[in-house]
Amino acid sequence: MSIEISKTYDLLAKAMDYRAARQDMIASNIANADTPFYKPRDISFESALIAQKDLLYKKETPQLKMARTDAKDLIPKEQKSSTKPTLFFRDGQMARNDGNSVDLDVETTEMSKNSVMFNALVMAAKKEKAIFNSVIEASTKV
Repeated sequence: MSIEISKTYDLLAKAMDYRAARQDMIASNIANADTPFYKPRDISFESALIAQKDLLYKKETPQLKMARTDAKDLIPKEQKSSTKPTLFFRDGQMARNDGNSVDLDVETTEMSKNSVMFNALVMAAKKEKAIFNSVIEASTKV
């Protein structure tokens, strides 16, 4: 049995998981820079984190209900995995003669930005943990 410190701490942990997955995806793109016909992949981090936040805080996004003529028209919300990051191919780079469109400048820039964001999340988690530790320590002195 685990003790839930706060929902924010759970969200920070999930954000670090998504950032780590994105770092792996960018590293994979760099590793495949010379693979013919390789298309760079990325993870939709923001949409996955928003879905996780809505799940943690039980926030329902207002949606317009669509009329359904058949039960098989739309995938029920229970079957959708909305908290998993979405994988997509990054467009916009010119493909080389071998069909590979990995741009090392873009990949290293994205990796640097992702590393900075991951480190910021780690520092935020440490700060939140320090706040709870100080509260616990102060309560023992009373």
